Amino acid sequence: MTQSRHAEPLPLGDNGLPYSKGLMARALITTGLSTERAYELARRIELDLDQRGMRSIELDRVQELAVEVLGVDDGTAAIGRLRRFGDLQKLELPIILLVGGSTGTGKSTVATEAAYRLGITRVTSTDFVRGTMRAFFSEEFMPAIHHSSFEAGARLKDAGREDAPDYVVRGFLEQTRNVLVGVRASMERALQEGWSIVLEGVHLVPGMLPRAIEGALVVQCVLAVEDEQEHAGHFFVRDAASDGVRALDKYLEGLGEIRQIQDFIVERARKLGVPVIENEDMERTLGEVMELVLEGAERVQRVEP
Repeated sequence: MTQSRHAEPLPLGDNGLPYSKGLMARALITTGLSTERAYELARRIELDLDQRGMRSIELDRVQELAVEVLGVDDGTAAIGRLRRFGDLQKLELPIILLVGGSTGTGKSTVATEAAYRLGITRVTSTDFVRGTMRAFFSEEFMPAIHHSSFEAGARLKDAGREDAPDYVVRGFLEQTRNVLVGVRASMERALQEGWSIVLEGVHLVPGMLPRAIEGALVVQCVLAVEDEQEHAGHFFVRDAASDGVRALDKYLEGLGEIRQIQDFIVERARKLGVPVIENEDMERTLGEVMELVLEGAERVQRVEP
C-alpha cells in the first residue's frame, strides 16, 4: 500500500527507540519554534533523561521542561502545537496543500519547506505543469501557455488599449484555465495513489480548484507581498540564488503586470474566504501555513465517526 506521506510519531523515545535530540528539535521547529529555541529545549530534554537514566520521555514531562526553558506562555503554546502535530501524524487521509500567489511572493520556498515539515515527498509547481504542456501543444494551438503568466495578456488583440485595461488579467486567466487541466490531472493521480502532494504556483487561483475533495484534506492559501519595493527585492534575491538563471530584467520590467495579477488573486481570495498570508518573514509565513494544515486536520478529525 502506498504511504500518503512520511509520517513519524513524536520523537519521545517510544517503541524501543532511544530519544533523539535532533528529531525532537526538528519536530519542535515544525510546530513553529525557532531553531535556536528548539535545540535549547531538545538539549534540556536530553539532559533530563540522562539524569533520570531513562530512554524515553512522557509528553507531560516535555511540557514541564518547555515551561522551564521557554516560559509559561511560550512553553505551553509550543507543546500544545506539538500535541496537535502528533495528532496530524495519525491522520490517514492524503494532504493536498495548495500555495498560490503572484510571481515573486516566495511560493516555491514556502511550499518546499512546508512539504519537508509535513513529511510530504511530492512537490510540484504549476509552472512545471505549464512547461510540460508547452512541450506537447504548439503555440499556434494553445498560445497562452507559451508566455509567462504576466506576459500572456500581451498577445491579446486589445492589449495596451485604454478601453481594455484588464487585458493582463484576462490573458493570465486564459493561461490559468489551460494549465489547471494538467494540475487537476496531477491531483487526481495523487488521490488515486493515496499520495499527499504540495502544489504551488500563480495558477492556483481561488475558486478555480475545489477546496474540498472527498477522501483528502485540502488546504489552500495565497501568499502576497504588499510593499512594491519589497516585492521587487524578492527578484534580486532569487536572481542571486539561481546565479541569474531567471532573467532579472524581465521580472522587474513586468512588475506592474505582476502586481496587477497579485491584486486580482488577493481580492478573489478574500471574497472566497481563502487565507491570504503576507510573506514578510519566512518563518512566520511557514508557521501560518502549518497552522492552516493543523486546523484543517482538526476539522476532519472532529467529523470522523
